[in-house]
Amino acid sequence: MHDTPHDPTQTKRPDLPLLELFLGFAKISVTGFGMILPWARRLIVEDKKWLTADEFNETYSLAQFLPGPNVVNMSVVFGSRMRGPAGAAVALLGLIGPPALIATALSALYAIYGDVDVLRRILTGIAAAAIGLMIAVIVKMAEPLLRKLLAPAPLVLIATFLTVGVARWPLVSTLLVLAPASIALAFWWQRR
Repeated sequence: MHDTPHDPTQTKRPDLPLLELFLGFAKISVTGFGMILPWARRLIVEDKKWLTADEFNETYSLAQFLPGPNVVNMSVVFGSRMRGPAGAAVALLGLIGPPALIATALSALYAIYGDVDVLRRILTGIAAAAIGLMIAVIVKMAEPLLRKLLAPAPLVLIATFLTVGVARWPLVSTLLVLAPASIALAFWWQRR
């Protein structure tokens, strides 16, 4: 027997207070310097247990498929899923409000001190740490997919990596082919 596919837009949690939703996304945004996906996953899946790892991947997949910044889309989709339109607005505000204030203050300081050599070396170190965090979250997100080795998901993951990462095919062309193929494979897998 196969798991029933989960619709990442359907679960509502009226017991989740809007303030907690706002504070959760505010925490994600102010602790995730530059690369907030790892922090979003940690808070949503591991700390708060608002979603399972599979539900997070499904929700993030939908957010990634939409135009615009992935994590911004994630906040709107997740907030809407938890508390409807009010949840979407609150999660979005929590995600972009605090960093907008911080970025405004820091950009004023950078305009004054941006040419200092020590600052450039610090920013290089921060970039390396951000890349390490992204690799860690990719491994965590891939784990639920790779547990099902004979399912279509790992095959699509590998095909995507090979076409975009190795062969350097354009992302849009790859998505236009692999997205329908992935949907068809998932549908076939559930029906077999």
